[in-house]
Amino acid sequence: MIRLNRLTKRYADKTAVDGLTLELRPGTVTGFLGPNGAGKSTTMRLILGLDTPTGGSALVKGVPYAELRQPLRTIGALLDAKAVHPGRSGRDHLRAMALSQRIPLRRVEEVLELTGMTQAARRRAGTYSLGMSQRLGIAGALLGDPEILMLDEPVNGLDPDGVRWIRTLLRSLAEQGRTVLVSSHLMSEMEQTTDRLIVLGRGRLVADTTMAGLRAATGTTVRGPDLGPLAQTLTEATWSGPHELTVPGVPPSRVGELAHRLGVRLHGLEAVEPSLEESYMKLTAHSVEYAAEVATAPQENT
Repeated sequence: MIRLNRLTKRYADKTAVDGLTLELRPGTVTGFLGPNGAGKSTTMRLILGLDTPTGGSALVKGVPYAELRQPLRTIGALLDAKAVHPGRSGRDHLRAMALSQRIPLRRVEEVLELTGMTQAARRRAGTYSLGMSQRLGIAGALLGDPEILMLDEPVNGLDPDGVRWIRTLLRSLAEQGRTVLVSSHLMSEMEQTTDRLIVLGRGRLVADTTMAGLRAATGTTVRGPDLGPLAQTLTEATWSGPHELTVPGVPPSRVGELAHRLGVRLHGLEAVEPSLEESYMKLTAHSVEYAAEVATAPQENT
């Protein structure tokens, strides 16, 4: 379990993390979302004791990371896939980690096999592609068979097979009762992988919700051969096709009951749900620190 209590980090006049309070529970894959500069990576570094908080606390199983007796057995982390000595082989990198925590060397071979890195493990890490470095970093995070796993952008550089593999791995770890925190900018992966979503904006907590809660229905799409009477009654409805209406703010049950009373025959009735990307963009619209102007094509003189 990870518990943050009013966690704050300032760098000169910039506040990277601002009074963040939350608890990460076992048995759940928690997605960590936010625009660039929102404070996600800084929060992870504070949890791991790589940075010192300006205020508040970050506790791992009730104590600061530095006080854990065998940290790799408690929390495994991947923050920077390229943070490996380039002249050391992947296997030797993991062996050094294992020896530092008195982890049996046979565990090195187990995580190499688990991550598909057995054949590449004899090569120098400096020759690895980004995807291979990610797999080695994940192997290192899993080395101590930890209760908590924390990964920053783990799918960067992975091919489609690797993306599916990491998705399955994270779900299986949560099902074993472990605590999993993963950050990513890939909304499609967050939709398929996470149970809970933590959204940061300018260092502050913007949302702490479930996937279903974030994507709550915003209206109804209704289809039928003659929807005129329904459109006349539901003044907020708009035509989205010759035989289709969109009704904002009204759930399907109410639209269906009204159609029944009016004697309107329906061919389809479904809730309008925003995508995770749409919900995320709406939540963080005022929290984007590094926003680029949208380019427009120059108009030709006529």
